Amino acid sequence: MRQFILFCSRLLNFDKTPPTQDMQKLRYRIKSGSPYPQGAKAINGGVNFSILSRHATEVELLLFETSDSAQPFQIIKLEKEKNLTFFTWHVFVKDLPVGTWYGWRINGPSNTRQSGLRFDKEKLLLDPWARAVSHKLWKRHAACLPGDNTHCAMRSVVVDEHYDWEDDVPLAIRSEKAIIYELHVGGFTRHHSSKVKNPGTFAGLIEKIPYLKKLGITHVELLPIMAFDEQDVPRHTEELGLKNYWGYSTHSFFSPHPSYCVTPEQGTHLNEFRDLVKALHKAGIGIILDVVFNHTSEAGPNGPVINFKGITGNSFYLIDKLDKSVFHDYTGCGNTVNSNHPLVSRFIISCLEYWVREMHIDGFRFDLASALARGEDGAVLQDPPVVWGIELSEQLAKTKLIAEAWDATGLYQVGSFPGYRWAEWNGIYRDTIRRFIRGDKGLIKDVATRVCGSSDLYEYQHRLPISGINFVTCHDGFTLYDLFSYNEKHNEANGEHNQDGCNHNLSSNCGVEGDTQDPDILALRRKQAKNVFAILLLSQGVPMLLAGDEFLNTQHGNNNGYCQDNELTWLDWNMAHQNSDMLRFVQQMICLRKRHVTLMRRNFLNGKLISGRDLTDISWHGAKKDEAPNWDDPNSGMLAFTLAAIDENESDLHIIMNMLDEKSTIELPFIQGRTWCLAVDTALNSPQDIIEPHAQKPLISAEYPITERSIVVFENKNLG
Repeated sequence: MRQFILFCSRLLNFDKTPPTQDMQKLRYRIKSGSPYPQGAKAINGGVNFSILSRHATEVELLLFETSDSAQPFQIIKLEKEKNLTFFTWHVFVKDLPVGTWYGWRINGPSNTRQSGLRFDKEKLLLDPWARAVSHKLWKRHAACLPGDNTHCAMRSVVVDEHYDWEDDVPLAIRSEKAIIYELHVGGFTRHHSSKVKNPGTFAGLIEKIPYLKKLGITHVELLPIMAFDEQDVPRHTEELGLKNYWGYSTHSFFSPHPSYCVTPEQGTHLNEFRDLVKALHKAGIGIILDVVFNHTSEAGPNGPVINFKGITGNSFYLIDKLDKSVFHDYTGCGNTVNSNHPLVSRFIISCLEYWVREMHIDGFRFDLASALARGEDGAVLQDPPVVWGIELSEQLAKTKLIAEAWDATGLYQVGSFPGYRWAEWNGIYRDTIRRFIRGDKGLIKDVATRVCGSSDLYEYQHRLPISGINFVTCHDGFTLYDLFSYNEKHNEANGEHNQDGCNHNLSSNCGVEGDTQDPDILALRRKQAKNVFAILLLSQGVPMLLAGDEFLNTQHGNNNGYCQDNELTWLDWNMAHQNSDMLRFVQQMICLRKRHVTLMRRNFLNGKLISGRDLTDISWHGAKKDEAPNWDDPNSGMLAFTLAAIDENESDLHIIMNMLDEKSTIELPFIQGRTWCLAVDTALNSPQDIIEPHAQKPLISAEYPITERSIVVFENKNLG
């Protein structure tokens, strides 16, 4: 009788009641099901399961009571005659409740050299379309070896996808007005100084939204939050107790990462992430996801079987045509996704559309995006179908698309990435500005080009300044403070004998490697950090800041913190108080940018007259106002220019960038009816280093002494 009552209860509440030990005694009845939609979909009366596997000969669906159940409570064997439509296996499980955990076992040919297929009937596989997954029992090494790994494999879970968005929609912030802030969900609040209730989670990030809003950024760009393998690190790194921290090792592209959830064992992934999106949108902040479609966590031929290898291995990855057991690796991670295969391309585009449609994402940054431009033989395609498919998707039409326009084997496409709507991480901007600020001479022509939006890269293609994402630091490399504290990387803690990480840092330690108590060196490092923020926020294009740089966060010279989920990489919020003057400078520089439309142009500067004004949009100066810069001077290190306001009610800007080791006196240009006021001088101490408009005072003299290695900005006011 008790079993009968439980059974009836499930009929009425299938979407609310998780399976229990009593339920395990029942065997859920099945129907043939539907090939669509892919994955597990709870509908009235049960759950439909669907998985595409072209060459499979046997397919089993395993059902588990909880995320850490070692063995299934029911195994459902699918039949070709009833449960196969073309390449898709499907089954409908009657009365199965939301909250049921599941996995697949698939058998088929396994002649890797001739066919590239590597089916293993003993491996428990994740559903590639799973909306939520658990890695609670996961043992990566067991998935690399022959034999049954059911007891230590990841599981997928059936979820209720309904959610009250409260009229939320993706934001429509124009790109020229965007200020991007790159952060790591875990590291942003994991440190005890963050003082949030649930550190290292989506919920913890919600608690920091007031800080983000006060800072003034418009978008957060989150390092990978799609479920990834934390155990994907080299063996010697693992032996040090370290794990994959950054998250560039995705295995489940439809699921938020379980470690960023408060109660992942309850399958709350979607709601917890959606709560974050909705809260950010309410604060007027967009959300951009860093996505990794160039490779997966299954690595090379000796890597684990997690999902794709055991389902569609010979089509999902680029493999050698002569020896199909060999994986082509253009990513440095063991495999490369065969993104321009029709089935894989459809998977990628469907995934992106899902995150926009169902999760209200505002944009994507594509890791090693140039790998997506390679065909099935690895050759670079002029018009890669997946790249154009993403650009032309109607559902993605208002979504920001940002490419890291290179891969790990030398393909570098900054300025030439396929498509027109794509923006690019401008690595050329980064390198030019780093060299200029550290004191390299003869760069003012290149600096001028970068500050004006990199027209040499984009204008000839009829692209815009917003095609360039300007940055000087990002997660990969030195933090801003370390950029001026270390000449060399110091990655010994990673367990790779300091062989990992980039050697081409273009950094300068200002005289001492690492920590020092020398007040002059500390002052110079602080000034150099302000110089970076000033140039970045005065440049045409889209600026991107690295979280923590605004209060001089340090990683003590480690420029590859991918495996350091500890205080080395977690943001220490005590520094926000200790360096509150630096934080104020960044906040006010953002305010300055926002009040000047001339810094957020959609089109390139061209030196032509502004309508209704006797001024060109930009004019260049030497130390004296009436002389032009010597663009070809190999010893040059100073750049001065005037940006005319588009609207006569707005202030004009006069900007001087002096990276020479000597002081100078500069002349300010005369503009009829206006007087100049000092707005920024990075050589001055707070609060005089940046002055809010209401506190600015007209200059008495038409000359201004500029200190070595500093940046000065003037705004003007109407005399009347």
